[in-house]
Amino acid sequence: MVAGEDTILSNLRRGALEYCVLALLRSGTSYGLDIARVLNRDGVLMRGEGTLYPLLARLRRSGLVETTWQESAAGPPRRYYALTPEGERALDAFARTWRPFRDAVDAALLTEEPS
Repeated sequence: MVAGEDTILSNLRRGALEYCVLALLRSGTSYGLDIARVLNRDGVLMRGEGTLYPLLARLRRSGLVETTWQESAAGPPRRYYALTPEGERALDAFARTWRPFRDAVDAALLTEEPS
């Protein structure tokens, strides 16, 4: 049975989404809803917020992100997420691994089928 595009995309997201979150936090702290907006922008990386908050909690428990509560003028206090030094190292390791992996996949997809 051939996997459908939704299944393929789901599998790709599962492996890369946490590193996309870490990459978004590299430039500074961010509120969960703001992270969700960026990741939902084109519907490729994430389709809804339902997967983001468990992922953020997992990243926090792993020590890759830390959180702070900040007052909000628009309602209750908000939890902001920031990259930890361990998260920075994990992101750097992913980037070093991702580039050759991506290049190998691209090369394989461009290879002509044998006759």
